[in-house]
Amino acid sequence: MLRSLKILLSASTSPPTRCCSGFVSKIRYVNRLKEDDEACAAALQSSRIFLFHRLSPLLQRTEQGTFRPPALNFTDVQAILERLGADRILLKESALIGCSDQNQAQFCLDIGELNQAAVEEACEGNFIDLRKAFFLLTGAEAPLVAKGQALLRWHQTNGFCSATGRPTHRNQAGSQRVCSSSGIVYYPKMSPVVIVLVSDGKRCLLGRQSSFPRGMYSALAGFCDIGETLEETLSREVAEEVGLEVHSVSYSSSQHWPFPHSSFMLGCHASVSPAHTQVNVDHTELEDARWFSLEEISTALQVKTPPRRGEPPVLWLPPKHAIANRLIIEWMDHQRRNRVGE
Repeated sequence: MLRSLKILLSASTSPPTRCCSGFVSKIRYVNRLKEDDEACAAALQSSRIFLFHRLSPLLQRTEQGTFRPPALNFTDVQAILERLGADRILLKESALIGCSDQNQAQFCLDIGELNQAAVEEACEGNFIDLRKAFFLLTGAEAPLVAKGQALLRWHQTNGFCSATGRPTHRNQAGSQRVCSSSGIVYYPKMSPVVIVLVSDGKRCLLGRQSSFPRGMYSALAGFCDIGETLEETLSREVAEEVGLEVHSVSYSSSQHWPFPHSSFMLGCHASVSPAHTQVNVDHTELEDARWFSLEEISTALQVKTPPRRGEPPVLWLPPKHAIANRLIIEWMDHQRRNRVGE
């Protein structure tokens, strides 16, 4: 009995990390780096660093013709900075954005004061505007690049306290800023946005803004107003932009989206009555909006690049990293299942 009790007590006092899954271990490791400046500084020494130049990520073309951020470590970046005559202290401005499954910390760093061409030559890559980069990235690094840009932008625009006007100072991980006078702590924020794919049962409704690439249409989206629920925002935006009243709202999934200044996208599906599908576009919100059939959507999903000038316009959809793409594919799969069941 006594021996059994000793075994039980021994098991209960074992370090909790021994029974943690890989996911839990990774999350706790990142959290420790956010809370411990010394541990974070040490992790930076053996990390992977994503470089940006004035918020545009550095990408390399692979042998397969795809694009990905180069695998730069601390020593690589330090050597580049020294070669270009930059102060090593710039590396301390790196911000933590995550870690790999092997618990290698991942940081981002904007080197906007350095010569862009010289860095591109040293890294054998190019700094590409993030909107364009999203159509080039094919791997799981797209969300990391988006997170890195959003975090770097937040630091660039939150150097002063909104209450006192005094400078704010970041922690080593870059996960917060603190007012030097009042001690107020600021954390990166995201603006909630509802994005919805509207269907009349046979077709889906897509819209485009004038700023979109030629031929591109996407799901309708809009920022949440103070005091609104997700459903209220969705109904209001659809009514405002295309003059339709929706029902049968269902939630799909969410996504961080770095545009325009770090949004939290809440993806939904919604239906309208087949008897009331007349679109009345508010041209202050959208350039165009119209219904598309399953066949048109299926064809558009095969288009990999936007139409060039002089070529006939074709329907072009958001990249697969975008939640709009996910909503469209969900709708398409649902339509196909319904046809099989008929």
